[in-house]
Amino acid sequence: ELQHVCKGVGVISLSKGGDIVLSLAAFVPGVEAVVWINGCSANTALPLYYKNRQILSALKFDMDKMLSTESGALVTKYSMHDPLKEENKASLVPIERASARFLFVASEDDLNWDSKAYMNEMVDRLKRHGKENFESVSYPGAGHCLEPPFGPYCPSSFHGFIGVPVLWGGEPKAHAAAEVHLWRKIQEFFRTHLSCDKIQIKSKL
Repeated sequence: ELQHVCKGVGVISLSKGGDIVLSLAAFVPGVEAVVWINGCSANTALPLYYKNRQILSALKFDMDKMLSTESGALVTKYSMHDPLKEENKASLVPIERASARFLFVASEDDLNWDSKAYMNEMVDRLKRHGKENFESVSYPGAGHCLEPPFGPYCPSSFHGFIGVPVLWGGEPKAHAAAEVHLWRKIQEFFRTHLSCDKIQIKSKL
């Protein structure tokens, strides 16, 4: 009987999930490969607790900075507070302490928040700490919801957290091409950085 023995786990995220997987890599042992797609570099919305204590404060957003559009859907891109301001730095996820490999992915037409700026901040921070455990890619013309390819394009929908319809951004053709390219890249990234060895074990039956 063959059994697969794997070293560590890989995690993939989109949007708010981005700061969650960054925190997993920074604080939880065994996370080997992280795909961060259109997330934030700081812990957003709610304080983060681990082992019964708060480890990160919450980066808040300003409802007054949401932009209305003719469709009635809002643009939320500029509503988050600046994570690099002194009063918000306790929300930044300390990814420089992580040993995992990172794949950072940002859409340049993300209207949910400024994913490319967050990605650039993380890349700069890791470089300042002498880290080389990351790669990054950005997609012009792609919107927030980068998902597995060949699904329907979603320009807007109801935002469950803020309770209103929002625009996600993106031009359909460029967005679809980005999803096709990224899906291949994600699989290659996990195959490269997550190793499983087949070992022979004795059947217990």
